Amino acid sequence: MKDVKLGVNLDHIATIREARKAEEPDPVQAALLAELGGADGITVHLRADRRHIKERDVELLRRTVKTMLNVEMGATEEMVEVALKTLPHQVTLVPERREEITTEGGLDVVLQGEFIKPLISKLLAAEIAVSIFVDPDPEQIRACAKLGIPAVEINTGRYAESEGGEKELFAIEKAARLASKLGLKVLAGHGLNYWNVKDIVAIEEIEELNIGHAIVSRAVFVGLKEAVAQMKALLRR
Repeated sequence: MKDVKLGVNLDHIATIREARKAEEPDPVQAALLAELGGADGITVHLRADRRHIKERDVELLRRTVKTMLNVEMGATEEMVEVALKTLPHQVTLVPERREEITTEGGLDVVLQGEFIKPLISKLLAAEIAVSIFVDPDPEQIRACAKLGIPAVEINTGRYAESEGGEKELFAIEKAARLASKLGLKVLAGHGLNYWNVKDIVAIEEIEELNIGHAIVSRAVFVGLKEAVAQMKALLRR
């Protein structure tokens, strides 16, 4: 069984920068340190309000990231145009509300599938891999498979926020198995940290995790390279 890959989300590096509207810390420098720490990919969320990551960040990261650049974005024509301009390795479509602090749930593909289908076609035609961030719901997984995308990212938020987490963990396991059976690459993420990640790592269908807040938080004390290395060690099977 292969180790789980680690995508490091660097949004909160940009959040610190934007707190002072300064030039540092620089997400590009952070990406270099994350890769030195063992990251298999770099993830950033380009939001409609550009509250942290900017288009220039995406452009510079695309030129400098040596592993894989995954850009999370809302399923809109505007965002797809940005992706077609910058050509990240992968785009992950996510739901987005201006008033939320962070992404609060998965994209409703059952409801929005017909709307996002042409957006997905544009991305795939440009040879950009596409993933959709969805809740661990069989209906949503099946809807994703019908769109012909290569991957889904299963929302682990409810599991991360729960007390025991057994019910939520079972839902993730069930969704991961179904997605794999339907031929989808299975990723997962949201709210994972150094204490709760091991049960997710144990789900053999999950190939990659995207983790950000916990890593950036630990980096305050041990440095980003070391924080990534410590998380990477927990993803071994």
